[in-house]
Amino acid sequence: MNYRVVFTGGPGSGKTAVIDFLCRLGYQSAPEVGRKVIQSQVNSQGVALPWMDKKAFRDEMVSEEISNYKSYGSSILTFFDRSIIDSYGYSKLEEIPISDCLLKSCHELAYNRNVFIFPPWELIYENDAERKQDFNEAVATYDEMVRAYEYFGYELIEVPKASVEERVEFILQGTRYG
Repeated sequence: MNYRVVFTGGPGSGKTAVIDFLCRLGYQSAPEVGRKVIQSQVNSQGVALPWMDKKAFRDEMVSEEISNYKSYGSSILTFFDRSIIDSYGYSKLEEIPISDCLLKSCHELAYNRNVFIFPPWELIYENDAERKQDFNEAVATYDEMVRAYEYFGYELIEVPKASVEERVEFILQGTRYG
């Protein structure tokens, strides 16, 4: 059994709120790497930021995703706020050439084949210090994630637009881990 369960979708669709709730219930999670890279780069005055150098940002995310994969989920159920496939989808969205390392990692790093995808939800969408995309970009990101995960053979399970508690129950019932 593969214990690495991925949440994907566009930004601002509620993934992190659901993962935070799951963590309060005692489940393990791997950190979302995009936000981690942005915060690190801002703190160090780096340029690997999506609004400065998209390729460098993508490369940092790939490195962090590989690290997350090695650090989490090998023997205990772990919810991942995105995966290496999201870096591939981001590359496609931003028309960044796909690196050999990224493509190889997408084929070699295996996650649970059932991936939970969070659809765009304008009602809860908000910008913050790290999320600068507008809602239309969030929708485009969602669409690219669908294509990326399907390309690599994952089955997408759409998470309903509902309360955090209802979404968590849906996920736990859908994975039979609850």
